[in-house]
Amino acid sequence: MLRNICWIFNFAKPEIRLKTASLTKLDHRRFIKPASLLALCKRSSVTLLAMPEQKSERDMDLSTPPAGVRGMTQLDRDAFRKTISVPAIKVKKEVINKLMKSLKNVALQRPGIKRVVEDPDDENHRLVLLDPFTISTASSFGESENAAMKQLEVSTEIHTYDLELAYENFKSEEVLRAVLPEGQDVTYGFSRVGHIAHMNLREHQLPFKSLIGQVIIDKNSSITSVVNKTNIIDTTYRNFQMEVLAGEDNMATKVRENNVSYEFDFSKVYWNSRLSTEHERIVSLLEPGDTVFDVFAGVGPFAIPAARKSCLVFANDLNPESYKWLQHNCKLNKVDKKIHVFNLDGRDFILGAVKEQLTERLHKASTQKKNTVHIVMNLPALAIEFLDAFKNLLENQPSGDSSLPFVHCYGFSKHDNPAQDIQERAEGFLGKSLEGHCTVHLVRNVAPNKEMMCISFQVPAEVLYRNHSEEQDNPKEPAPKRQKCDGPDSP
Repeated sequence: MLRNICWIFNFAKPEIRLKTASLTKLDHRRFIKPASLLALCKRSSVTLLAMPEQKSERDMDLSTPPAGVRGMTQLDRDAFRKTISVPAIKVKKEVINKLMKSLKNVALQRPGIKRVVEDPDDENHRLVLLDPFTISTASSFGESENAAMKQLEVSTEIHTYDLELAYENFKSEEVLRAVLPEGQDVTYGFSRVGHIAHMNLREHQLPFKSLIGQVIIDKNSSITSVVNKTNIIDTTYRNFQMEVLAGEDNMATKVRENNVSYEFDFSKVYWNSRLSTEHERIVSLLEPGDTVFDVFAGVGPFAIPAARKSCLVFANDLNPESYKWLQHNCKLNKVDKKIHVFNLDGRDFILGAVKEQLTERLHKASTQKKNTVHIVMNLPALAIEFLDAFKNLLENQPSGDSSLPFVHCYGFSKHDNPAQDIQERAEGFLGKSLEGHCTVHLVRNVAPNKEMMCISFQVPAEVLYRNHSEEQDNPKEPAPKRQKCDGPDSP
């Protein structure tokens, strides 16, 4: 007997409506592959209509707080309480532990909710709560679940249990999606810096900033302070203005990255946890005995691991706060005897300390081993503009180029071809083509259509060494005076 029905199969994409189908001809298995479904429908004279993707109503009940929280700007946790009915089965107390492993794919899984509860009508049994999106009737169980329940003599009869949901049972993204205006982007991700969660809220989210901050603290036990960036990064000192959204106003924090500990005031220095992999990549290129110049060192994420690898390190940063914490972190990690620390403008550091050390190291006796020299320039907004400081930096070019330093310079690009863009800009400041003599590495995506790149190359001899034929026209400028410097040989 034919019945007019609307039958929904819950595929990920797209969902399908079956219209005017014969119940006796349709396959009642829980899962049907799309190809099998098409063949089945053809045999059963079923019309297929594509439907927009949607969640089941029962699933929405589990993951969606009450509608009344929409537009809330001050967090009211009690407003998130609701009661829904979920399916359950009765199980004898003594077989609960044996059965639960077999029901792991169909049991209810929500934050802070017990899957096994007391049976109010029978003290010898317990109720196992089931996922309403997966189980609706006794026939919803799969072969493995049916076999396990049969073996333990558990009835497949479905009971109804009234489950109380509270604020604690919803995930942070579910809370914020229910509160913020419908149809607008919801930000719940953050960068973790020790006990601090650093967020980048959009303008339409600002009226809810206090609530957002509190939700992040509530749902992340190790977070005690949430901050939001209020301005772009200062290109001079590489820090940014921020406001505390929730929690304690304590920006002094401690992080551990690649087995190295760092302490600093997050409000006064630059730190980006997303660069951990890049720090590790550059350090992996180093060999014990190499010399490393870190032009924009920050609090030491390149310099300190390099020193721990037995490299000779010269680390510089213009920001007095970064300089202070760099010194502190060198001592914290017991490498203060291996790092010379400077507080200079990057260009002055290159024209002063870098030039002095390169001159000494590049003209050692030919019989003496010459270790590799690496120069790291991690100031993506401006670093490429400092490359012209290497032009005519040294005199008296030695034979061969095995001692020429390697530069790892970072930059941002919004170009369709960011690698080409970074290379061409670097070539412009060096005054020399790098074609075939450089590599460009994608570090990370910073924003839509904005990439952070790293170009690595060995400084061409024609760039690094002064052309004596031009000396009379371009007299040598005196090296800049050395400013604050702290290191193993400092007084």
